Amino acid sequence: MFNGSRTYSPLPSSPSSSRASSSSSSSSSLPVAPRRSPRALRRHSSLLAQYSSLLESYTEGEIRQLIAALVERYSQAMNSGGHELPLFPRAGSRRKRARARHKPCALKELEVSVSELGLGYESDETVLFRYCSGTCEAAVRSYDLSLKSMRSRRRIKKEKVRARPCCRPLAYDDDVSFLDAYNRYYTVNELSAKECGCV
Repeated sequence: MFNGSRTYSPLPSSPSSSRASSSSSSSSSLPVAPRRSPRALRRHSSLLAQYSSLLESYTEGEIRQLIAALVERYSQAMNSGGHELPLFPRAGSRRKRARARHKPCALKELEVSVSELGLGYESDETVLFRYCSGTCEAAVRSYDLSLKSMRSRRRIKKEKVRARPCCRPLAYDDDVSFLDAYNRYYTVNELSAKECGCV
């Protein structure tokens, strides 16, 4: 009945099933079609084989460290109100990250000490540092598109050029004055942003 070139290996059977099949074959003259394992099961078994060989390459101490790290991440997720492992992010998390990357250019502020500004002054006085943050995707002009094309075609090679607008201060706040750790008086201009825009 089957005259193709494909061969099928018989499935292992128990003695009781072989007796049942022999008795049923005598009562029925229909041939039994060979059964094939589903592709999903084969894929699953190959993944299991890959993971088992991967785990065999680790030492017992490394496996314990891995399990401890997974348990710690799970407990942190449960304590923060999550109901699933952070190893498997929710479907919407990628969209949230994309939206976070494309926030429009805006003015933000941060209270910092003068020493943290990195200008070389030693002072514990705090100032309000305003800065510009965000993307400028909506402000892309023909210049930016053409410059990007010239860079991709390697017509512009050595010059350092930026092929998209950047969120930068358009105006600066008033000068900032302070006393350093040695009671010396300083004034710094153009320290904090007053207005931001895509330049």
